[in-house]
Amino acid sequence: MPPGTGDAQLTLVQQVPLAGVVMVTTPQEVALTDVRRGVVMFRSVDVEVLGIVENMSYFVCPDNEKEYDIFGRGGGARVAAQFSLPLLAEIPIDPAIRESSDAGRPIVLDGSGPVRDAFLKLATRVAELAVANQPDASS
Repeated sequence: MPPGTGDAQLTLVQQVPLAGVVMVTTPQEVALTDVRRGVVMFRSVDVEVLGIVENMSYFVCPDNEKEYDIFGRGGGARVAAQFSLPLLAEIPIDPAIRESSDAGRPIVLDGSGPVRDAFLKLATRVAELAVANQPDASS
């Protein structure tokens, strides 16, 4: 969903039973502000926030494999700690994500590598948290 705490988010909460939400941010402060508001809004309507994902965390240069923090780094971890939430993933900037998305084929379906592995790990963790958050999970 788009960032923020507007009508789209509130309508979803009112119309669809949710096992929880995952807040996605980028490392810079302007994005973190939206995520903080979102966490507060979802908590105020009793929707479980499963955790935080930091997207575009860093870029790995293919020429020298050095990591560059284009948008800063660690913002997702700071917000997660602020709200006692897990940091579910730090997803790097990788042209392969755009290329596979533009081709209509998620990156997790092709090949191997750290970005694919990060998305698979994230999906597994979110599924585990969503199942654990179901009302029947304790029975």
